Amino acid sequence: MNRTMIQIRHERLADIDAREALLDAAFGESRYRKSSERLREDRLPAEGLSFIAAEGRQVIGTARLWNIACGNGQPALLLGPVAVAEDRRSLGLGGALVRRAIQAARKLGYGAILLVGNADYYSRFGFTAEKSGALWMPGPFERHRLLGRELKAGALNGARGMIAPAGRLQPVPDLAALVAQAVGARPASRHGTRAA
Repeated sequence: MNRTMIQIRHERLADIDAREALLDAAFGESRYRKSSERLREDRLPAEGLSFIAAEGRQVIGTARLWNIACGNGQPALLLGPVAVAEDRRSLGLGGALVRRAIQAARKLGYGAILLVGNADYYSRFGFTAEKSGALWMPGPFERHRLLGRELKAGALNGARGMIAPAGRLQPVPDLAALVAQAVGARPASRHGTRAA
């Protein structure tokens, strides 16, 4: 089968529906119950740190980073979710997405990345539980799966306490403006209106 070239690039607005479908297929409804989701709720990903693996126009992988703060206020990033389409999982795309995310975060000057994941998989990218033992997620989590990676030496020294969201808030639509827009879009009555 002749496939088009796969590229890893920044996510675009046009990718959102396909990304969400990919995440639903990979994780199902359980993804909304994860403690990591509490750190992403109502937030935008860290600016410039949302990546897509695309084959032509088809989204086949995703990785995003989110601004967080450790309990003592230390800034960091949260990686996840990382997902690859089931029929493309043997191509090394997950690893390529993680490496691209780490490289971009370092280039933008971030000091550390945390994630909740399998240590056997993520250790190859430098993630360990060495400096995350005094950190807590906002909800149930498996302590041995909370991993960190410093991008700057010492960035996680003394990191302790509850991890909190720190990123930009998702814009909330102005209900009054939406109602006014809907009312303004109604066709005028064919009889016109009269003042009382």
